[in-house]
Amino acid sequence: MAERRLHGLQRVLGVNALFSTAYGNVGSSIYYALGLVASLALGLTPVVFVISGFIFFLTASTYAEATAMYPEAGGSSSFARHAFNEFWSFFAAWGSMLTYTMTIATSAFFVPHYLGGLFWEPLRHGPGDIFFAMGVIVVLCLVNIRGAEESAGINIALAIIDFMTQLLLVLVGIFLILSPDTLVDNVKLGIAPSWGDFLVAIPLCMLAYTGIETISNMAEEARDERKTIPAAIKRVVIAVVAIYAVLPAIALSALPVHQRADGSYYTLLGEPEDKGGFAGDPVLGVVKQLDLGFLQQPVEIYVGILAATILFIAANAGIIGVSRLVYSMGVHRQLPDGLRRLHPKYGTPWIGIAIFGTIACLVLLPGKAAFLGNVYAFGAMLSFTIAHAAVVRLRGKAKDELRPYRGPGNLRVFGYDLPLFAVGGGSATFVALIVLAVRNPVVTGFGVGWLLFGIVVFIAYRHQQGLDLTSTKKIAAPLPVVDHEAEYDSILVAFDSLIYNGTAVATAAKLASRRRRGIHVLVTITVPSSSPIDASLPEQEAQAEQLIEQAKLQGGRRVTGHWVKVRAGQGGTVIVKEARTMRARAIVMALSPRGGATLFSRTVETVLQQRPCRVIIAAAPGSAGRSTELQKVAAH
Repeated sequence: MAERRLHGLQRVLGVNALFSTAYGNVGSSIYYALGLVASLALGLTPVVFVISGFIFFLTASTYAEATAMYPEAGGSSSFARHAFNEFWSFFAAWGSMLTYTMTIATSAFFVPHYLGGLFWEPLRHGPGDIFFAMGVIVVLCLVNIRGAEESAGINIALAIIDFMTQLLLVLVGIFLILSPDTLVDNVKLGIAPSWGDFLVAIPLCMLAYTGIETISNMAEEARDERKTIPAAIKRVVIAVVAIYAVLPAIALSALPVHQRADGSYYTLLGEPEDKGGFAGDPVLGVVKQLDLGFLQQPVEIYVGILAATILFIAANAGIIGVSRLVYSMGVHRQLPDGLRRLHPKYGTPWIGIAIFGTIACLVLLPGKAAFLGNVYAFGAMLSFTIAHAAVVRLRGKAKDELRPYRGPGNLRVFGYDLPLFAVGGGSATFVALIVLAVRNPVVTGFGVGWLLFGIVVFIAYRHQQGLDLTSTKKIAAPLPVVDHEAEYDSILVAFDSLIYNGTAVATAAKLASRRRRGIHVLVTITVPSSSPIDASLPEQEAQAEQLIEQAKLQGGRRVTGHWVKVRAGQGGTVIVKEARTMRARAIVMALSPRGGATLFSRTVETVLQQRPCRVIIAAAPGSAGRSTELQKVAAH
């Protein structure tokens, strides 16, 4: 019995990993959206969050249905490609690129505000906040170009801590601060806020819910993606809407609306720091209104540092999103190929990271948080509207295709299955986009200019390539082809690095010779988080192929092999899955030379913890000095 292996990447992310990653991105927005929205919506801020939360629910339903149908990276760009054509796919992708760039700038801009509220006041004002934020972006760009592998475990842990902290603030706030009478007194309909400001606050508030596209961009790495993606999106919606429906009400109870001498109204939640407000660190401002006794200062420090950390990670997520999207657009011939070019050493799209990181730094120069937030909302509303329209179109164009998940609210009209959630969500996001454009001419000019520039580049590049504007032309990326089949009941030799270990192959050959079993070599190639999982890494792929050939030379004709691409921390899970698939009789792994206190790498530790069969660790050259320690572990 045998199975041919042609794959080059693995789907390993489950519901919890998808949920945690998405919540880490969506949940970070509250740390700046609360102040920006309150500056406009004043006492109606809680109402605005509820309205925007409902729109978010409709949008999430759209993303769940479309991503389950087409579990591939790209989000609204991918949906538009299937529903319309390549031009609209580019249009959606370019709008998403604007959102990602503003994510980087906005998240980085608010990091110094939270730190300054705790340690150093100049960081809460210009130019200190601007220079600090630009420094954050530069550092993150360099880290992503270098290809440092982010720890999924750390991000998941922080997302959980963030959620629990926000939930705790809500519970404490309900008992100590929430005042229905104050919330009623805060509102002066048509005056505080004006109807115009109220309407503008709704699309601006949507930036508190952006980040749902994160799950779509991880679709190609999701396990059982047609089930896990809708489930993860549902969890995100429930968690986010539950928190955001209450936290603004607590904030407006703690920092109510007041009237100035000139008759205008304000809340310190939306006032700049130079006026004694908390627009730059609104969540910390709410915490400072709590009366926690001796715990007050420690809690403020904890929340401030957590907020700065979450925003730092959100800025990094924006850079990762930019890098993956620019690579995808290059592969689909939407942008000049040079933008997606990978660094010869680090395997990351360094040109795209550098360009869009620079743009993020430039938009920071005016130091206007409201401008960043409104441009952010402009790009998000555009992408969401296209996503909704794509789902409506796909109900007719692809009516016979499998839909593992269908959004709530469907109406049969003359034989056409009308998705009411997409119609309602698309109408809401489109109206929000129009209101935003009419009320903010500067934002409109910037957003329209961004779109026009992108369209000009797209048309010029497609013309130069001899391509029309609507056909999908993807650059072919060769997959690893194995010329032998991996036998069931074979010995699996797993390499979690690109360093050959003859001892491991010799050990496998000895085991296999007893019953003439086959030997299958699996090499894992770790892809930097800032590159798509299917990014072409010719140098590493060539090294992996060479390693497999060395094993064949040493082990003879019974040896087969292939390589897979994984994210940092996923190698052990992939090896265990491979062993189960081929019903391996044993797994042989190399003990690579390593420093530090730990004997094994994380990959080896994962395999030992989840082992589906016998696991043998073969010492590599340079590991002999630790043989005694290895024997103790093996005996245990």
